[in-house]
Amino acid sequence: MAGSDGAQSAYRWNDETLILCIAVQPRASNNVLVGIHGQQIKVRLTAPPVEGKANQALIKQLAQWFKVPVSQVSIAQGESSKRKIVHIKQPKLLPDFIKTP
Repeated sequence: MAGSDGAQSAYRWNDETLILCIAVQPRASNNVLVGIHGQQIKVRLTAPPVEGKANQALIKQLAQWFKVPVSQVSIAQGESSKRKIVHIKQPKLLPDFIKTP
């Protein structure tokens, strides 16, 4: 995957869907969208990685950060891993490090 700004593997667009390669750090002190680190987007979450709590927190936070309903955020790969592929349909707000297609 490559973003239009050259951020290799961190994100890409498929029509109006933003596809993110995310590295999750659970049990952090706060919820933070850190930014691009290597070929992934680092996200810190307060939720623990048990019983899907970190996945639920990730979906909820991404929905808030990208200003979309929770139903427009899905984990495509890596539900049981710290590294995940996440799809966000028609994001309304983008962080500075993600460029529109």
